[in-house]
Amino acid sequence: MASMNDKDYYAILGVSKDASTEEIRKAFQAKARKLHPDVNKAPDAEERFKEVSEAYAVLSDEDKRRRYDAMRSGSPFGGGYGAPPNPQGGYADPFGGSPFGWGPFGAGFGGASRRRSRAYNPQVGADVVYELTVNADAAAKGTRRGVTYQRYAPCDVCHGSGSVVSEHAETCPTCGGRGHITVDTGIFGVVAMTCPECEGTGKVVADPCRACGGSGRTLTASEVVVEVPAGSHDGDVVRVAGMGNAGTNGSKPGDFVCRVCVPEERLTRGQVTGFNCIGFAAPFLVLGLITQTLASLALLVAVPVVVGVYLVARDGLRRSARWWRNAGVAAANGASNGLMIAVLFVLLFSCTTGLGMRGYMGYRYY
Repeated sequence: MASMNDKDYYAILGVSKDASTEEIRKAFQAKARKLHPDVNKAPDAEERFKEVSEAYAVLSDEDKRRRYDAMRSGSPFGGGYGAPPNPQGGYADPFGGSPFGWGPFGAGFGGASRRRSRAYNPQVGADVVYELTVNADAAAKGTRRGVTYQRYAPCDVCHGSGSVVSEHAETCPTCGGRGHITVDTGIFGVVAMTCPECEGTGKVVADPCRACGGSGRTLTASEVVVEVPAGSHDGDVVRVAGMGNAGTNGSKPGDFVCRVCVPEERLTRGQVTGFNCIGFAAPFLVLGLITQTLASLALLVAVPVVVGVYLVARDGLRRSARWWRNAGVAAANGASNGLMIAVLFVLLFSCTTGLGMRGYMGYRYY
């Protein structure tokens, strides 16, 4: 298998070297749809699909792309993949000739990249959250929808372990399993830092898979069929277990979390604000009627109501009962805020009135 230095990821994706992240993403999506093994039955489709996924994984990450460009250009800061292990174990130069990777204050573009890939760091995969828009009829009757999305899937070469041959991780030879090292930098004194070999875990993959870099997962396009049950509403969640991002080094994968979006039941951002304003005015209206001071509170009632009605009407009313239910929730949230301010207003008014009476009773004017 060709190394990263030998592959032209820009040519694989069909983009220029100064392509933006968005252009790279669109190019990957277009090629992934054509080369996905479930769609393309050509003998080399699967291998080309993996190659495209690998190219996207590198070029879509700013740090990885910067290191890749440095290595391709032959920059002295590219550094290859670090020094070979010495006979006593570990690396002859674990920092590529400098305690900070390259140069006097470098960030470790080259030598650190491969060593970081050796880290054995099992972590549960994150969920993939996707918003699926359906109309009110489909939500009421139930529907099935196929979704194509990007995720980290278990590596096909090492089957998710990150290691090609060895079944178990080994103690990090650089830090001896401590997860950190100390370096005498001279003018800066002794500095304690996270071990770049194991990234602080104390363990490394014995023989990292070159397809996934030792993480046990690769970026790929996946498909899932989502079953939206009958009677669903806006905001409901449908979860497909195990179809999220794969965990690192064989850990448990996350889930595919599909959030149902029903536009007929959803308030716009402006309508939420509008109903909040209307709800905010309600406690002051009640307070004014009870205390017969509505005229004094006219601005606190009229302004929020006028603004609220305008924001609600501007985006259009809906006939859906769930829409009105959401409107009621938004108004209730606004009313709770208004109630707190109204209570503070009453307390302040009462305290002021009480102080005035005591002042009147305590002093006699001549």
